[in-house]
This record gives sequence, structure tokens and C-alpha cells, in this order.
Amino acid sequence: MKKIPVTVLSGYLGSGKTTLLRRILTEETEIKTAVIVNDMSEINIDGYILKGDAFSRTDEKLVEMQNGCICCTLREDLLIEVSKLAALKEIDHIVIESSGISEPVPVAQTLCFADEELNIDLTQLCYINSMVTVVDANRFWHDYYSGESLLDRKEAADENDTRDIADLLIEQIEFANTIILNKVDLVDDSEVKKLHAAVSALNPEADILQSSFSSVDTKELLHRNHFDLEKASGSAGWIKELNEEHTPETEEYGIRSFVYRRKRPFHPKRLLNWLENWPDTVIRAKGFFWLATRNDTAGLLSQAGTSIILQGAGNWIASMSEEEKEEAFAEDPVLTERWDSVFGDRITELVFIGTFLVNTNIEASLDDCLLTEEEMSADWTLFQDDLPPFQ
Repeated sequence: MKKIPVTVLSGYLGSGKTTLLRRILTEETEIKTAVIVNDMSEINIDGYILKGDAFSRTDEKLVEMQNGCICCTLREDLLIEVSKLAALKEIDHIVIESSGISEPVPVAQTLCFADEELNIDLTQLCYINSMVTVVDANRFWHDYYSGESLLDRKEAADENDTRDIADLLIEQIEFANTIILNKVDLVDDSEVKKLHAAVSALNPEADILQSSFSSVDTKELLHRNHFDLEKASGSAGWIKELNEEHTPETEEYGIRSFVYRRKRPFHPKRLLNWLENWPDTVIRAKGFFWLATRNDTAGLLSQAGTSIILQGAGNWIASMSEEEKEEAFAEDPVLTERWDSVFGDRITELVFIGTFLVNTNIEASLDDCLLTEEEMSADWTLFQDDLPPFQ
């Protein structure tokens, strides 16, 4: 059975996804395209726009998914609708336009894994051609540094959706394998180059295109056939940096990145003070950290814009039982090379991506947050810890 290619369009509200979709439908007259439109409004305006335009031309199929987000509440609906469309022999391609607040990872997972409960395996019916993210070049930095959440803008999926806009923008960029910087006609050339470099640092693996009015080569866009879920899962710039895959070409435009590595824990009080005075040159930071007062648990720091999130990332192997340690060493022989005789695998590895970063300044200020020689021999549980609990 011939598998149907699927192209997923992501991007924040107003970035130009619907304009791009209309171009695909009006320009790609040689293929029969089925479209799934996911809009968060009660009346799906995008669906009506498409119905009144491209869909009067041929036999394309339009599926409207309303009152929810396909990255969460409408996942089951997406599975069912894609399976129905893929079963239509006359369909050559499926395009999914996700809502402006959708994250691409759950959508890709829906398409790439079988659902035993529903007994639907989309991998037998279709494959992902490309995960496309459209970025509004004119408003990106404004939205990124706004400090607002989706709730603040009344754009949230529900009252429990507390995501920051900056986090959503990063999610959409870091997972895509094709990124379109749209509305470049509204931005100075130097700013376009800076944004291009920043996006490249955030996702070095992605193909980055530039456009005005979402004008791109739709034929080339729909015939990429190169999305790889495993590769995309490790394509983010911070992961590349941790694996020592640096992208120096972005430095020409003032975008730099580096990894802060230390085998000594942070003092919680000094780290909290550092976080409250976050350097404004940092665009993106992510990685693992070692906190003295939470010695058994690895911390995960994730920053995007003004949003800084601290999470637990599981226990350090050094805190596990001897049997569990043996299993970990058997699974990962490289672990022995970085194992400390006293503290085991505990380490801080933080990636920083930003504009005109001065590594030495950030490193020196973070070093001041580490335990001193005297504190290393003290009772760490007595240190004041006002950092928020790990999520």
C-alpha cells in the first residue's frame, strides 16, 4: 500500500500559516491534497477562508478540527481523521495546519507511533514529509521577550494552560526540520540576518527559508521527504552543544553559544540570586545542574525569553542502589570515563545561546555560585534553599 506524505504546518498566531496553506492549494494543482485545519476559535475562520477560495477548485478534502488543540485534547480526533484520509486512494498528500498554540512534538508522535487503544497505526498509512514552522520575522522578538503567557493574551487552550509564549516559540523552532522566516519585507536586512543566525543556533539541523507573504517554492516544500523523528528529537542547538557539535557560522551575526561545565554543586541561595539577575544577552539556555541541597536529584534548567523553568530530571546514578548502578554502567560504558570517585555522575552542564555573549563573564558569575572549599565539607542540608520545588 502506498503511504501518503504528510506536511505539518506550525507557527505562532499571525505568522502566516494559512497564507502558506492557500499558496500550497492554489499552486500545487498537480496533486490532490487533503487538509486538516486546527483552529482554537469557536468559529473556525481559517476553515471558511479556505472553503471560499481553494476548495472550490477541485476535489480536495477539508477537515475542520475545532474547540481544542491537536497537540493535546484533539489527539484522538487527529488519529481518526488522518486514518480516514489516508485510506482514500485518490489523495496524494495531507497537509495539517495546526493552531498557533500547538506544539509540534505531540503532533509528530501521533503520526509516528501506533495507538494500541484505538488500534490505529498511522505508520502503515502515511509518513511525515516535513515539519514546517512559520516564524513572524516582524514580531518574533517582541513576542519572545514579552514575558506574557498564553493565558495573559487569552489564547490558552484552557484555564490550566500556563505556557509562556517564549517557550511555545522555542518548541516550534527547535523541533522543525523546515523553518520559514516570513514577513522579512517588514524588517531591516541586518535584523533578518540576526534572526536567521539566532534560529540557526536554536536549530542547526533545520532548512531555513525566507519569505514575504509566505511566498516559497511549494513544490520543493511538499517534496522534501526527509523528516526523521529521531534526528529531529536531537536537533535543538542546546543538545548539539552538549554533544560538542558547535555551529560557529552564526557568530558572524553576534550569535554565540557555549557550554558551562563544572563538577561542583551550586549553593541554592547564590544560584537563586543569579537567576533573578538573568543576563539579558542570553536568548536560550538549557541543561542539567547539580544543586547541593537536592543532592540526589538532577536539576533541569530551561530558559526562553523571560521564562525560566526548573525541573527535576530524575535521580543521579550515584544516588541509586549498587544494583542499579551496575545496570547503568552496563548500559552506558562511557559512564565510567566521567565517573567521579566521590560524587559519581553529578555534574552541571548548561548551554547558553545568545547575542554577543561574553563567556568569561557568565562563567565567572556562575562560578561564584558554586560551593566554596569550606562549604564543600559542611552539612549541605543546612543551606538556605528558597528555589522553587522541582516540577
